[in-house]
Amino acid sequence: MEVAKLFLLALLLTAFTASCGGGDTTDNANDTGTEKQKEELTDFQLEHGIGPVTKDIKLGDQLDPELIKKGDKMFELKCSACHRLDSRYVGPPLGSITNVRSPAYIMNMILNPAEMIEKHPIPRGLLGEYATRMTNQHVSREEARAIVEYLASKDREE
Repeated sequence: MEVAKLFLLALLLTAFTASCGGGDTTDNANDTGTEKQKEELTDFQLEHGIGPVTKDIKLGDQLDPELIKKGDKMFELKCSACHRLDSRYVGPPLGSITNVRSPAYIMNMILNPAEMIEKHPIPRGLLGEYATRMTNQHVSREEARAIVEYLASKDREE
């Protein structure tokens, strides 16, 4: 009976190690691939992300109260299951994100998460840290813009 338990334990450990990538060198291959990916991206894509937003977006001195209100609702509906503003959760905290990333980058991450994770070095690094892929929430461009406006309003409260 003890042999069967040891065998089962060894089998489980082997499966766990394989599922977590134990001993696999693909992570190292991806690290060197990151440099190649950086070379393949334009300067605009490195700064503003990869996706449907292909022009820089500037936030005005005055944010739009209607967009903030819509963005608050969208954030609660689409983002809050994985993100908090001020603390780590499933995904990274988003407080101060508009002070660190451009509105176009944030929108491209919302609108095009799979390609951003696959090709952009910043989301790839975050995937390594959080071990969770951002899923496409099927947000429209206008809704993504409202989320950015909401996040900017929170960042400006600080």
